[in-house]
Amino acid sequence: MADATIFNRLKQDHDAHRQLLDKISDAKSEPDRLDKLFEQFKIEVTAHAAAEEETLYATMLARPDLREDAQHSVSEHKEIDDYLEELSELKFNGEAWKRKFAEMRKRYLHHIDEEEEEMFPDAAKELTADEEERLAALFAHRKPAELKRAEAEN
Repeated sequence: MADATIFNRLKQDHDAHRQLLDKISDAKSEPDRLDKLFEQFKIEVTAHAAAEEETLYATMLARPDLREDAQHSVSEHKEIDDYLEELSELKFNGEAWKRKFAEMRKRYLHHIDEEEEEMFPDAAKELTADEEERLAALFAHRKPAELKRAEAEN
């Protein structure tokens, strides 16, 4: 499989997250649909981040040339997680919620763009094709378990 690398697998998730964010924007006047889409987004992003940290980031943290990128991305995952927690404490779809969601959306899109444009190319220079395929397989194995965990926590 030509696209069986960790970077392609993560980009597929990012594309799905972008689509979910667009659907959330389109559902602003449909509270029930908005609620379902937002819950789906939270579960997906939480599971994605955990599986990404356990696979690609764990590998990058072990390599001095990649460690700083991985640490930066882990801190951005924490920032998104904090936004999601703050959103859960606000009146759903109220004005404060909408403002906080817009901030989170902007930060998340920045994060995934930065990963795709900077971090992934840097990591690809250091990883072998076999490592990229192994990490993709590991990610594919970890993500379903992380989805179950994220669903249980929501």
